[in-house]
Amino acid sequence: MPVVRVRGLATRIGGRMLLRDASFDLHPGEVLGVVGASGSGKSVLLRTIIGLVPAAAGVVEVFGEEMGRSGHADLRRFGTRWGVLFQDGALFSSLSVAENIMVPLREQLDLSPVLMREIAALKIALVGLPPDTAEKFPAALSGGMRKRAGLARALALDPKLLLLDEPTAGLDPIAASDFDRLVRDLKESLGLTVFMVTHDLDSLIAICDRIAVIVDERLVIGTLAELVGNPYPWIQAYFRGPRGRAAQIAEAANG
Repeated sequence: MPVVRVRGLATRIGGRMLLRDASFDLHPGEVLGVVGASGSGKSVLLRTIIGLVPAAAGVVEVFGEEMGRSGHADLRRFGTRWGVLFQDGALFSSLSVAENIMVPLREQLDLSPVLMREIAALKIALVGLPPDTAEKFPAALSGGMRKRAGLARALALDPKLLLLDEPTAGLDPIAASDFDRLVRDLKESLGLTVFMVTHDLDSLIAICDRIAVIVDERLVIGTLAELVGNPYPWIQAYFRGPRGRAAQIAEAANG
């Protein structure tokens, strides 16, 4: 059974149609990257999958259950089965990192404060942050540390589906590469299925099994090799432009 199954999906913001008649499956253990031009609707697609944005048409199923019929009840029911990392971590600025990680624990489970603190410490270690990060506030963290703290919160409830929205945006190349490696390692060790919105070609090459491209309100999906050979002008410009060639050369050198 696919972890996410989408059939005939259309997305719209205001009066503008972003995506029409999109269909795809996200398979267990797969990393699917989503790319497209700015404003093409990448993040809207992610938010539609988890029920934050209503679909204009079509069906979205997560873990075999149709989304969108119960509104916010969907978010609570599935809250223990998926984790979401929004752009820049989306941490609560008035809470420490540990307290941020404890938010979904409080919302979904009935645990003692001591146990929640222990779980927060474990998740902080899991994403490669030092123990003293627990008591720091988001403003005291670097961009890369905020991303990792947000990832720790997304993993608080041991989800099987991880959704990432521009996880390497704003990071320098070294920090972005380290984050890619972290996601790949967590995917392997925790058995995660990953849906990742990104603009980063290096991330696509490093960790994605397949790539979905939003172009002219359509969704084109394939492996990197398939998309490089796709004649669509925007896809050619993206994957065969200077940055695309540089990313592929670097990957070939490392492989």
